[in-house]
Amino acid sequence: MYLLDNTAKLLKRQRLFTLIDEQGVVENTIIQKAKELAGTQKKSVIIVKGGPGTGKSVIALDAMAEIMKMGIEVYHATGSSAFTKNVRDIVGPTASPFFKFFYNFTKTSDDQIPVLICDEAHRIRKNSSDWGVPLQFKSKVPQINDLIRPARLSIFFLDERQVVRPNEIGSIELIKTAAKNLGVANEEIFEFELTTQFRCGGSVSYLQWLENVLGMNESDKTYLTKEDRIQFTIVDNPVELKRLMDEKNNELKNSARIVAGFCWPWSEPRPDGTLVDDVVIGTFRMPWEKKDEFWRWARHDSGMEQVGTVYTAQGFEFDYIFVIFSDDLTYNSKTLSWEAHPEKSYDAMAKRGNDRFDEHLKNIYRVLLSRAHKGVYVYFTDKETESFFKSRISN
Repeated sequence: MYLLDNTAKLLKRQRLFTLIDEQGVVENTIIQKAKELAGTQKKSVIIVKGGPGTGKSVIALDAMAEIMKMGIEVYHATGSSAFTKNVRDIVGPTASPFFKFFYNFTKTSDDQIPVLICDEAHRIRKNSSDWGVPLQFKSKVPQINDLIRPARLSIFFLDERQVVRPNEIGSIELIKTAAKNLGVANEEIFEFELTTQFRCGGSVSYLQWLENVLGMNESDKTYLTKEDRIQFTIVDNPVELKRLMDEKNNELKNSARIVAGFCWPWSEPRPDGTLVDDVVIGTFRMPWEKKDEFWRWARHDSGMEQVGTVYTAQGFEFDYIFVIFSDDLTYNSKTLSWEAHPEKSYDAMAKRGNDRFDEHLKNIYRVLLSRAHKGVYVYFTDKETESFFKSRISN
């Protein structure tokens, strides 16, 4: 009980904002179902859908703290190494055992865990046999089964448009189908959607515009205007992009980060630990995040001098994000369509056998361009793509 209570206190200190109505409904449902565990043998599944900045991870951690305060055992799991390692770093070694990866439950007995919270559930894999899974957890059973089977109450937070690798298959349909196959009654499957926007200047319309520009939806939000409450700035060159980011970090340390499409090699650190400037555009030179410490990029001072990828940026947010929109995805003004260029990409895992690479790239840039609360600054390596974006911004 002491460990649960201590972890709950640690998590409470990390609350980023007060939960509003729709978020309160979701959290109250989670807490109520957790309370019912003692008096029923039913299994329940809760699915929470929401776009970037709608508070999914905040609700997940806040609900975890409340459940722990009740003395109920609860675990938090993700498929993101960067996210989980950062949370472990925040809560410290005592509370770290409550934060797991999706593959950690392959050997857990049925219904052994009272509550399992699965954040970033769009990153669920087909199974837990990937190269990165430790031998003792490897399994060819569907990974979704290994998340619902061992828990009395399974909670999934996801955004289906944040799938950025072909082996990520998390979806609402996948979760509901698996739940029913594992005997969860229809009336014990709950589904919610979060819509209120806390990121991107609080502008839902910015995300609608971004998805429209990237050809991900057919909404009426064709043009970005000043009423959309997000500072969106196109920068002429990457040197200026870095200078503007440095200005923001000088005003408030770690308030800004620079990210890019994966269009440059990612070198190992030199023997003395220094990093190779892999991302080179003319006179602009910066290294990617450090390979053996990539998870530090989002929170530690060193990240201000490193370029992040979608794999280290996903799940995090900053006051300002600076994006290098690279040559792996370009807009063709003659065919009026987006084109993927796998030959420009160094993301071998995403390219391999992926006949939907263009969709993955659109998801990637949607993620990168939606990491900021206050402002988004973009440099386009392809000027035709830049012109298309400019044509969709109202003067």
